[in-house]
Amino acid sequence: MMINKCYDVIIVGAGPAGSTAAMFAARKGVSVLVLEKDREIGLPVRCAEAVSKEGIAEFIEPNLDFVSSTITKFSLTSPSGIEVIIPLEQIGYVLDRTRFDKAIAQEAAKNGAQFVTRAYVNNLLIENGIVNGVEAEINGVQYKINSKIVIAADGVESRIGRLAGLKTFIDFREMEGAFQVLATNISIPNDSLQFYFGKDVAPEGYLWVFPKNHNSANIGIGISGAVGKKKSASKYLNEFLEKKFPNASILSQVAGGVPCSTTLDKIVAPGILLVGDAARQVNPLSGGGIVSGMIGGSIGGEVAANCILHNNLNGILEYQTLWMNRLGKRHTIFDKVKSGVYKFSDEQFNSLAESFNKIPYQNRSLGKLFKQALFDNPKLLIEAAKIFIMN
Repeated sequence: MMINKCYDVIIVGAGPAGSTAAMFAARKGVSVLVLEKDREIGLPVRCAEAVSKEGIAEFIEPNLDFVSSTITKFSLTSPSGIEVIIPLEQIGYVLDRTRFDKAIAQEAAKNGAQFVTRAYVNNLLIENGIVNGVEAEINGVQYKINSKIVIAADGVESRIGRLAGLKTFIDFREMEGAFQVLATNISIPNDSLQFYFGKDVAPEGYLWVFPKNHNSANIGIGISGAVGKKKSASKYLNEFLEKKFPNASILSQVAGGVPCSTTLDKIVAPGILLVGDAARQVNPLSGGGIVSGMIGGSIGGEVAANCILHNNLNGILEYQTLWMNRLGKRHTIFDKVKSGVYKFSDEQFNSLAESFNKIPYQNRSLGKLFKQALFDNPKLLIEAAKIFIMN
């Protein structure tokens, strides 16, 4: 493995956002190095793995090799146990994230990006206030590698971003405590995403069951940081498992924090830009970050390449505006909607489920559900309407 002394773009982190950035930069012919600290791309998996087909198809051809199940509908279960089933307007997938992440990296590599695992970036090279490379330990050897632009795709509270002087700290109140297991020996439909709500199940959040096949699923929960300080996400989930799937076998479990807030105030500085979780490009309403991170990565990779090709490194500052216009402003609206939904009582959730079940199945949609849910809150109804107009 040959490590050059200089690249056009260095990307720190080979998750979906980082690898998509590599793909879009490399396609334009610039030299790209991707440094991933873990031994293997795609591991460990810290994700519920659900995406829309349309969302990933913008970047990579959907392939059954990395799809665990195909989703055609979803269900919402109220605190009293009323289930509402809603058809999806476009199909979705539950991914095999390990294979999916590798597939994106392979696509980027086909276009010329170089990937290196077990590569720990311990510092940035900065000259006259401009980031121009990294210091990294690769397989026990220390390197100083120059670049024209660094892209940080190193996750929540990006350490690389902090080294560049960007404020990536996140308040615990803007984080959701999350806990997920891969459970087997359970019986579930393999074409439906299931969501559960209520103060006894997932206060200020939701619990999910995402099928990997007919007898296995990712079962997880996300609750607000404030609630999690009183009772942990893992305790809520274990209580649910004991009640709903008492015979389940747990194959794996993972815990962590999910940023559920708006984009960082500043995601770009001279010589560096942030993508994915590092920039907080997660949907604050759902906590989903795969597709939005890939969108951020695609914009970041293309901006970086264009700056280099046109010999205008100051053009990197355009990245923030492009991201905000594509998704950032919409995420601000989602954040407002989330604040309103968090205030729903169990009685309101039950009433909503009862009312919505009166709508014929073929006439149901997520848009109609939101409109009904927010009917009693005109301000939030206006914000929700903006979402559907923007879609």
